[in-house]
Amino acid sequence: MKKIGVLGGSFNPVHNGHLRLALEAVERLALDRVEMVPAARPPHKPETDLLGFEARVRLLEAAVSGEPNLCVNPLEDARQGPSYTYHTLEAYRALFPEDEIFFILGAGDLLTLPAWFRGLELIDLANLAVGARPDPSGAFSRVLEFMGEHWPQASQKEGGKVWSFPSGNRLLYLEIPLLDISAAYVRERWRRGRSIRGLVPESVEQGLFAMRSEAAKAWAGIEGE
Repeated sequence: MKKIGVLGGSFNPVHNGHLRLALEAVERLALDRVEMVPAARPPHKPETDLLGFEARVRLLEAAVSGEPNLCVNPLEDARQGPSYTYHTLEAYRALFPEDEIFFILGAGDLLTLPAWFRGLELIDLANLAVGARPDPSGAFSRVLEFMGEHWPQASQKEGGKVWSFPSGNRLLYLEIPLLDISAAYVRERWRRGRSIRGLVPESVEQGLFAMRSEAAKAWAGIEGE
C-alpha cells in the first residue's frame, strides 16, 4: 500500500508556496508522492481570468521536474462540469483502491469546507492533511472550534493534533513553515512587468516568458483574488 498526497488548485500559476506545502507534506507524512491536480474548471473562479488548462499543466510539469516525490495528474480535464474536490477524491478512490489518500489543504481552506460541494463529506473519501503556520497565529484554536461544531464524532488523539473518524480516515494538523505567496500576487507583478524571481521556480518564470502572449491575454486587468 502506498501513501499518496493530493494537492489541488487552479495553479494560476503554480508558485513556490504550492511546492513548499507539497514537499513538507511528503516529509512530515512519509508520503510516496504528492500529485498536483489542477482544476480544469474551478467552481468559484471565473474562467476568463485563467490561463488555459494545458498551459497550467505545462507550468506545473516544469515546476515539479527534478522532484522525485512530486508529479502532475491532469485527470480533471477528462470530466465534464466544475472541478469539485469531492469528485476528484472519488476518482482517486477508484483509481487507487488499495492505497491511502491524503488530501492536502491549508487551515484557512479547512474552515471554508461547509461552503464546498459536499465539503464535510471529504473525510469519508480521504485523510485530510491540514497545513498551518506555527501558532501564535491562532489557527489551531479556530480548527478546534471548527471540529467541535462540524465534526463532533471525531476522536482527538496524539496531543490534539490528530483526529480519527468513524470512516477510518484521519485529519492531521501539521504546523509547518508556509511561504506567504499568492497566485494573485504573482499574476499582478507579472502583469506590471515586475520581477517574480523567488516567487516561482525558475522553470515557471521561463515558461511564462515563452507563453507571454497567452498569459497577457488571460490576466489582462486582473486585480486581486
